[in-house]
Amino acid sequence: MFFNSVELRALVDAFKFAQGAGYPYTEELESALKKVENGLHEEQRDDLSRQTSGLDVISPVRPPSVVPLLRDLEQAAKDGQTVRITYRKANAEQAGEREVDPYGLAYDRNEWYVVAFCHRSQAVRTFRVDRIARMEPTEVWFAKPEYFSASAYFRDQSERGREAEGPLVVIRIEGEPDTLNEVCGHWHLRHYLTERTDQEARFMLDVPTMDKYLPMYLMTFGTAIRIREPLELKRQIQEIAYGIAKHYKDDPD
Repeated sequence: MFFNSVELRALVDAFKFAQGAGYPYTEELESALKKVENGLHEEQRDDLSRQTSGLDVISPVRPPSVVPLLRDLEQAAKDGQTVRITYRKANAEQAGEREVDPYGLAYDRNEWYVVAFCHRSQAVRTFRVDRIARMEPTEVWFAKPEYFSASAYFRDQSERGREAEGPLVVIRIEGEPDTLNEVCGHWHLRHYLTERTDQEARFMLDVPTMDKYLPMYLMTFGTAIRIREPLELKRQIQEIAYGIAKHYKDDPD
């Protein structure tokens, strides 16, 4: 098997991205790549090293348990085996236990998710893998729906993930272009963008979804953005900011 220089560079770069994403079979991929490199002449290896030295992937910090979890979840999805997980929802104080049928894995915005049928809610749900504290197999087996795609389901849920039907509210956010790019790139919010200029982004969203997701998320941008409307969203962010300021003001230390 022969590769030209561009194909070899693409293989090395793909390995870097897989490694940065926390791909569960990075070691095997690296081993395969070394076998390819060992088949090259010394001059080809030197050229490949020069060509690939200009690209690096900065990896987010992940718990060490994520990689073995990904392997086990993928195997359970392949075998059709129900698993019991201890899962902590965002902002939840304690983790809860549930049994799920893993249908597949999806990687989105630097995070791994398992799409699974949840026995407790009797519906297909997505679970962030780094929030799974523990997983163990059960003696129960399942049949995955034919032609099911975890990534397609994940995208569909992101696009349809409103909290309620009904009237929509206009959300106007001002900021510098780079900051607005980050705001608009949010996995959920990006689907509700209706208009974008260099200095402003407009969204159409129902009030329950706005109340659930936006105040805490937009707080993370501090003074880099300004909420122009609605007034209710501005008020919620003001209350959160006041609560944080009061918390530290009253701190005896």
